[in-house]
Parts: sequence; structure tokens; C-alpha cells
Amino acid sequence: MSFLRIALAAFLALPICASLTATFAQDKQFDSPIKVQTTLVSVPVIVSDRQGRYIPGLKLEDFKLYQDRAEQPISIFDAVEEPLNVALLIDSSRSTLPVLDDIKGAGVKFIKELRSQDRAMIVALDYDVHVLSQLTSDRKALERAMKNATTGEQFGTVLRDAVADVIERSFKQVDGRKAIIVLTDGKDAGSGISERALLDEAAESGAMIYTVFFETGFLQRRRSDGPRFPRRGRWGRDRFPSQDGREQRRQRVEMKNEQAVDFLERLADVSAGRYYSSDASDLKKTFSLIAEELRHQYRLGFYPDNSKIDGNRHTLRVEVTTPNAVVRARRSYQAASLANGS
Repeated sequence: MSFLRIALAAFLALPICASLTATFAQDKQFDSPIKVQTTLVSVPVIVSDRQGRYIPGLKLEDFKLYQDRAEQPISIFDAVEEPLNVALLIDSSRSTLPVLDDIKGAGVKFIKELRSQDRAMIVALDYDVHVLSQLTSDRKALERAMKNATTGEQFGTVLRDAVADVIERSFKQVDGRKAIIVLTDGKDAGSGISERALLDEAAESGAMIYTVFFETGFLQRRRSDGPRFPRRGRWGRDRFPSQDGREQRRQRVEMKNEQAVDFLERLADVSAGRYYSSDASDLKKTFSLIAEELRHQYRLGFYPDNSKIDGNRHTLRVEVTTPNAVVRARRSYQAASLANGS
């Protein structure tokens, strides 16, 4: 009889246990805190002195990282020298025809600054984007690709599209130190992406962008051309423009060059890179400095708290304790959105 009583009691208790289990599971489902996996925000940093020379040997405690003016705990700190991944973008559009040899020569000079473990790719831009060489450490192949670049058959300069293409496609899955070197006259004609959208992408990319401006737009005459004389038009008038016409053209060209320089400066600035002019006294030395600081950049990383997973853009600021140091670093990042689960 005692066995029957125990079996009957256990049978009657089954619905109660099932109900309690379901209630506990429901409570656990709705009462437990939601865990959100935040994405690491990587912040490449260059620290130099007032003369532009890289400052080595800094430690984690020498840095402070701020998000929206609030100091953040630095989860990742890296100061180890690493191989480079570099995209060399050369402007081969019709507008750069007078300086294309200079652009290609500058590209070869930078290739010579690469070490055996570094990788680079060559991209030409005109009316379209042409990948002349994928990422490789083969310097001979890179130099051949650079020398094989030719002027575009059609008019157009998709400068912004070319930079965006490298960021979105070529560098999206590339880890480590990334840089984009842009050799151009800075005049865009035909890109689908806007300036604002590209600047936002550049700020998010984690790749430092270095822009080198080559001035174009003025009528150039080779020494061998000899003296030039006005050709007569149908009514005997000179076909050369008047002094006023030449002055107006000069002003238009100067304005376009100023706009190009402004864009190239902003593109370098948002990515913590640098802007250079091709008329620098020693471009080879410039490229050597670029390669050196890319190899020795500091990299910080932090995980934003859940309150910042709002899909908005947040400001970043990096400070160092070293006196008179100049800091170049990423200035913002686009947060993921909790609503879409990213």
C-alpha cells in the first residue's frame, strides 16, 4: 500500500512541477539582463614631436582615450611593429596627363620604401577604377603595374569612388596596419559617392589616408616647343584668348586647385593621415617618413558600453602625457544599433 500511495502522490505532483518549471523559465526569459556584444572600436594613433618625428616607446599608461568627453578604459594596446598593407592610388585621368610620369615616379619611390614583409596594391583611376595589382609583397610586380598605368581613354576622374572601393572591398577583411596613398590632382568628375559620405567612410575605415597633390590645369609648354605664335581665325583675329580671358581662366584653375587641396586635406585629416604637396623638396624623404610612422603607429581599442549602442556617431579624442607631443588619431566612430541587432 505504501508503494501505491507514493506513486499516486508523484502522479498528482507532475502538473504542479511542470507549471513551476514553465513559470521559472518564463521569469528567467524576461527578468534576465539582455547581454549585448559590442564591437571593439580600433583607434590607430600617431604620436610625433613638433618637427614631425615619430615618438617611440610610449606605454599604455601614457595614453588617455575619450568618447564624447568621457574617459574610456583602454582594452587593447599595441605598439609592436607590424607589416604594412598599402593601396597606392594613382590618378591616370586626362587631367593629369602633363604630370602622369611624375605621379608614376612618385609611386615607384614609395614602393622602394616597402620591406619584404609589407604588401601593396596598385589602383589606377580615371573614368573607372582599375586594379592593376592585388595585394602582394612582390616589389617587381608592383613596379611593373605602376609603370603600365596609362592615361584613360575617356574623360572622367572617379577619385572618390576609387578610395571608397579600396575601403569597402580590398581592405574590408584585411587586418593589421592599413594605409591608402593617393597621388592625384584632386579633381573629381563622375564619382557616385559624395564627399560627405566618403569622409564618413574614411573616418570609419581604420586605414590612414595620405594624399599627395599634383597641380594641374595650366597650359604647359615643353622647352623643345620653341616660340609659339597666334594662329589667325576666319576674320583675321588671333585665336589666342585675350589677356582678360587668360586671367579669368587662371582664376578658375586656381579656384579648382584650391577646392581640390581642401578636399585632400580633409580626407587625410579624418583618417589621421597627412596631406602633402608634390612640390615638396624631397618626396622620397616624405615617403620614407610615411612608411616609418605607419610601421610604428600605436593602436588603441575599447568596447563601448551598451548605452552607446544607439546607431549615432560619437566623438573620440586621444591624449598623451608626453609634453609637446602632437597626436593624430581617429576622431569619431559610428555606433552599432541595438534596434537592428548589430
